[in-house]
Amino acid sequence: MTAIGSQSALGFGQPAREVARCTHCALPMPRGTKGCEQQFCCRGCETAHTLIHACGLDAYYRIRNQAASTPAKSNAKGRGYSEFDDEAFQRLYCVTEDDGTIRADLLLEGLHCAACVWLIERLPRVVPGVIEARLDMRRACVAVRLDPQLTALSAAARALDSLGYPPHPARRAAVREARRAEDRKMLVRVAVAGACASNIMLLFIALYAGMFEGIDRDHEQLFRWAAMILNTICLAWPGLVFARSAVAALRTRTINLDVPIALGLYLGGAWGIWKTIAGQGDLYFDSISALVFFLLIGRAIQLRQQRNAADALELLFNLGPASARRVDHDGSVSEVATESLAPGDVVEIRPGDVVPADGRIVLGSSRFDQSILTGESRPSPLGCNDTVASGSTNLSSPVRMKIEATGEATRIGRLLRMVEEAGRRRAAIVRLADRWGAWLLWVLLALAALTLAIWWPASPTKAIDHAAALLIATCPCGLGLATPLAMTVAMGRAARKGILVKGGDVFEALARTRGKRTIILDKTGTITQGKIAVVRWYGEAAARDLVGVLELASSHPIARALINSDADKAAHFHASDEVVELPGKGIRGLVRTALDHSPQHVVVGSERFIQDSGITVPIGLLEIARACVARGNSAVFAAIDGKCVALAEIGDPLRANSREAIAQLGRLGWDIRILSGDRADVVAGVAREVGVQEAFGGATPEDKCEIVQRETAKSTVVMVGDGVNDAAALAAASVGIAVRGGAEASLAAADVSLQGDGLGPVVELIEGSRRALRTIYWTIGTSLCYNAVAAVFAMSGLISPLLAAIIMPASSLTVVAICLRSNPFVTRHRPARTETVGNESAMAASPSPWNDPARRSGILA
Repeated sequence: MTAIGSQSALGFGQPAREVARCTHCALPMPRGTKGCEQQFCCRGCETAHTLIHACGLDAYYRIRNQAASTPAKSNAKGRGYSEFDDEAFQRLYCVTEDDGTIRADLLLEGLHCAACVWLIERLPRVVPGVIEARLDMRRACVAVRLDPQLTALSAAARALDSLGYPPHPARRAAVREARRAEDRKMLVRVAVAGACASNIMLLFIALYAGMFEGIDRDHEQLFRWAAMILNTICLAWPGLVFARSAVAALRTRTINLDVPIALGLYLGGAWGIWKTIAGQGDLYFDSISALVFFLLIGRAIQLRQQRNAADALELLFNLGPASARRVDHDGSVSEVATESLAPGDVVEIRPGDVVPADGRIVLGSSRFDQSILTGESRPSPLGCNDTVASGSTNLSSPVRMKIEATGEATRIGRLLRMVEEAGRRRAAIVRLADRWGAWLLWVLLALAALTLAIWWPASPTKAIDHAAALLIATCPCGLGLATPLAMTVAMGRAARKGILVKGGDVFEALARTRGKRTIILDKTGTITQGKIAVVRWYGEAAARDLVGVLELASSHPIARALINSDADKAAHFHASDEVVELPGKGIRGLVRTALDHSPQHVVVGSERFIQDSGITVPIGLLEIARACVARGNSAVFAAIDGKCVALAEIGDPLRANSREAIAQLGRLGWDIRILSGDRADVVAGVAREVGVQEAFGGATPEDKCEIVQRETAKSTVVMVGDGVNDAAALAAASVGIAVRGGAEASLAAADVSLQGDGLGPVVELIEGSRRALRTIYWTIGTSLCYNAVAAVFAMSGLISPLLAAIIMPASSLTVVAICLRSNPFVTRHRPARTETVGNESAMAASPSPWNDPARRSGILA
């Protein structure tokens, strides 16, 4: 047990009080728990501790304490994971190795420190038959390899679950395997290029020293031939990347930056081979090999950015559950892999379950959260013969559903396929450095031709030497590093501000100041908070306490909004058992205080429900209710002891900085629009509150994607959203931005993920993008200045291998220094806001007659 503080420190003058903590997770035990040697806050922690101790892995706790990790309760689900042994499941998610073992990648919950890595990689000691378990902490993915003759994958999954790390299948295994192979090839190229460059530099140190002190002819030839062999290897293997890219560009009759790079590299290599065989003349092998090495580092940076985006895309295919409860012909229920389901099957969906496929309810009724597709914050009541979409969540009662479509044939499957197709169709923004490549090539060729013309009359050999030296010395190494390095630094600076950018082309698109620029905002969860809450309360404050306690007996979403507002005061009241709730209408019952005062009769519900209870609603409250409905919100009346005394305006409150951020985006020159799946009247009301002129409601996910694609063809379009229903539109936009708290599919489809609250980070992103682009211009300009100096020296015949070896690294190092010193996302102090939005502040700031006691009595009359 650990003492967490003392009462004397709090000013009570009492001795320190120790708090009992869970033996496994170290979280505080419930109040009143007596301290003992081993105690657990939940059954999951007890199961995990028992398994860890039985397998002799108690060192986990020592490693966790040394890592100073944050305590976290066990996430164990207690499932059987029998679907992991299903043939359809293993065909999709498992790979059979040549030796007959099976390998599966599993995504894990609950990872938080190095002790988790240590414990999970000891899985072979927990489950006999598991050969190896390797954890990728960044992706929260463990690669499990096991012998199917000795154990089943479900056994490994149950063991991981018992340890507190519930597993989920990591889908698209073949794609990940191909990416791994490509990543390994890139690392090998960088390593080989680095080895060649370092050894060639050592050889050239001796050659340069010989220029001043003299060198034996045989040793000089040996060093030249050795450098030539290493440089040939460097160009024929790692450097082949640039040659292939240049050839591909020329085949499509375009010129990118790789064309002048490949020209300089391979012309210099061929010229060096000729000079080595001839036994005389200057060589540039050290500069060429260093160029290949530095440029490959830039390519590796770009590849890493692409991989991060691709890893995020995997989330698209993990929205649905991995298993479902299928009802067999004899009426029994068995848990099977979702992939085993077929149209015509009947599945049971319990409260809290995610619907595994599209279908139609055949038994029971319940409320479903369909916001994953509709974007509406209010649940939908569904009953027999109503259709339910895959990805919806059952909120209240068990139902049985007959499946009509599975997998990619479901609506959400088609939507996610649209996300991929939109990502492929969207024309990539041409990299700034590539746009310089075309004219740079012609400038270099023109200068080389001019050099030939100048020196040819004096000496054809010198003319060729100087022209070749010009093409080698002006090879745009710094230019090739400038864009990827500046983008990577900007992405790192943005990440520190909670703005996660997947690709550098985002900065270029957002920094544009010419042409039409449009920002399309989703409403629910983007401009608003995305949850039902009490927006304003009109009436007696004491009535809120009684209403909140009565609503504890209800599971309705509006009831939860009222409970959340008053949960801290619930301990002073309690409701009687005679609570009556009429679905869709309201609730009534008796509420008494903790001091055993006489109970009060509380009625909460719609206007009709209040009137049917024999209670008259004051005209003033009716007028306020109509105003609430006009704003797209709901009005809930509250009556105490036969008198209607209050009204709660229920809706989706605005995020704290929505108005200010939208105004700032307008001042930056962006055209702001709202595009939402919510009702048109609700969307129009929100648009009026935030000052947006164009707003469209009732849009399906397909409608959103079509509208964004149409606008993107005419202008730069930024889509800001948070739900699965926004995913296709996010992928189709010039730039897709997912706000904090968004669905995983929107985070995967978007180019940018915001960790900060509200739309304020969008303003920071646009302003930072402009500063990042200015840094790129600086680096490109600096690189071109170095190239110009090298061209002047080469054309004048003053260039030498030693001078080239100095100029080229200096160009790259200067670019690196400029990028590292830049900080596009500096903290900017904004003036304090004079207006806040939220439940309590909105109540206080609203021009409500309830804030005037004299007018309040008139309204209740």
